[in-house]
Amino acid sequence: MNVIGKLTKKLELESGISKAGKEWKKQSIIIEQTGNDYNKAVVISFFGDKIKSLRDIHEGSDVNVSVYLSSREFKGKYYHNIDGWFISKLGEETVSPNNDDMPF
Repeated sequence: MNVIGKLTKKLELESGISKAGKEWKKQSIIIEQTGNDYNKAVVISFFGDKIKSLRDIHEGSDVNVSVYLSSREFKGKYYHNIDGWFISKLGEETVSPNNDDMPF
């Protein structure tokens, strides 16, 4: 699935150690979707090596983001994630070099 819009904000890089003792890194961005009348702002999170794809994309850029949606249940409530797999500026090549890395 793709989300198209303007990158309005890059949030601070987060990092930590999981319960399993593995180091993790996450950077989230906010995209203001185009062509959508309601709930235009979407937070998309990039993990690990995927963060590198954000390096050359700056706030204010029109972008196309390949995402993976997932949900998990905790104590009867459901929580959703929107994980970014690849991002490119609109008008530039949008094919991920690691398409085999997609979870589906």
